[in-house]
Amino acid sequence: MAITLPALLATPALKLQRVGTSEATDVPVQWVAVTELEDPKPFLSGGEVVLTTGLRQKSATSQRNFVRHVHASGALAIGFATGLSHERVPAAFLDQADELGLPVFRVPYETPFIAIGKIVADSLSAEHYARLENLLKGHQTLANALLGGGGLPQLLRELAAMLATDVELSQYGTQLAETGSRFSSSSPGDEGRAWHRIPVATGLKDRCTLAIAEPYRRDAITDYAQTLISVELSNQARRRGSERAVVGQLLQDVVRGTLAGGEAAARLGSAGIDIARKQCVVLADVATGQRRALRTLPLPGKYDDVVTAVLEDRLVIVVPASDGESLSRALSTYLHGAGFTARVGFGGGYAQASGLRWSYFEARESLTRGQQVNRPDRLSLTSLLMASEDVPLADLAAEALDPLVAFDERHGAELMLTLEKYLAHNGSVAAVADVLQLHRNTVRYRLQQIVDLTGYDPAVTADRVHLYLAMNVRGLR
Repeated sequence: MAITLPALLATPALKLQRVGTSEATDVPVQWVAVTELEDPKPFLSGGEVVLTTGLRQKSATSQRNFVRHVHASGALAIGFATGLSHERVPAAFLDQADELGLPVFRVPYETPFIAIGKIVADSLSAEHYARLENLLKGHQTLANALLGGGGLPQLLRELAAMLATDVELSQYGTQLAETGSRFSSSSPGDEGRAWHRIPVATGLKDRCTLAIAEPYRRDAITDYAQTLISVELSNQARRRGSERAVVGQLLQDVVRGTLAGGEAAARLGSAGIDIARKQCVVLADVATGQRRALRTLPLPGKYDDVVTAVLEDRLVIVVPASDGESLSRALSTYLHGAGFTARVGFGGGYAQASGLRWSYFEARESLTRGQQVNRPDRLSLTSLLMASEDVPLADLAAEALDPLVAFDERHGAELMLTLEKYLAHNGSVAAVADVLQLHRNTVRYRLQQIVDLTGYDPAVTADRVHLYLAMNVRGLR
């Protein structure tokens, strides 16, 4: 610590003598300023000890004015040198200082001002060196905590100990790590305690925040911790993106059926998927503009270490069968809390590579139901056909339905809606008319338009199957 005024006055070599009635406080001295100006206030910043010989303070008025200006500047005390222009501290000077509560001390003739300044400067230099030394030790402690296996949780614990307050790290609106309220029973969500929040840059739109419980005092170690956290989370995101791309390619081969048997078991095992046990596939589908974030999105809490991938622009998570539904619900809550427009679906639990493939198809089909969390159902032949990339179903859908879409866009004829309801109600014109609140002849007219535009007649079984597949492909993709 920098030297305080009582410690300065108690330095034997200086032979300083406190005069007046104002008590010296234990506030550290920030500097020593020597001045003979009548108004030194513009040149003082507060916290100084002001030294003067009183050379220009010939009258009681000038003496009082000098004391008032020094007090207004926030100075800690005045040292008045005697034996030069004044043999003692002037009475008016001392009375004004006592009235304002400003400590005054006498500097004897044999004590040079530079000796006082040197002691204060040496103490400030020692304090600065100690701070730098502590900062370097803090840097090493935080770096060792992060790299020594403890990761971000250990780094936060060390930071909390240094700041003597609780800290928490959150990303995408979800807590990543915290110190467990070591210094208080409150947490960042408690209204009774204030928290200082520092944004952490990661290169992502993730609302990453370091929260530090009040009382918060800005410290250079916090800046270093902020940098370490930023680098670590950026590195984690890059690793996560790379791993998801690799596992996504592996799962794509399994889903397509180009990888099976012992080779599939070996490669899936190396990725952390034990197909000897029943596994469940969970899929998360988000809005088109948010899909890029799925490459690096961290998972909440206890699911952070599960196997993940990105396939067909969806986040794929492989977990033991018993965890499928609980993860799906937790993931849905997490994604919506993070601001994503998301649907989550999961498949059944199956063993072996073929079972993993089947679970994926079930999860993908469940997403078509449009709920926030979608349970698996019996897999249809339609879904299996759509799972095969060898069948040009996308072209089939475009060839059959694009004329209807184009006609609807030009005329607002609602032919696509009419076809969807006709297929959903097993070809019942009466049911479609009732649902759409139309006359039956209007429905028949629209169906004839569909025949004229596409060449497929929904009343004919073969054509109806064709249109049904096309509608399903369009809805899924």
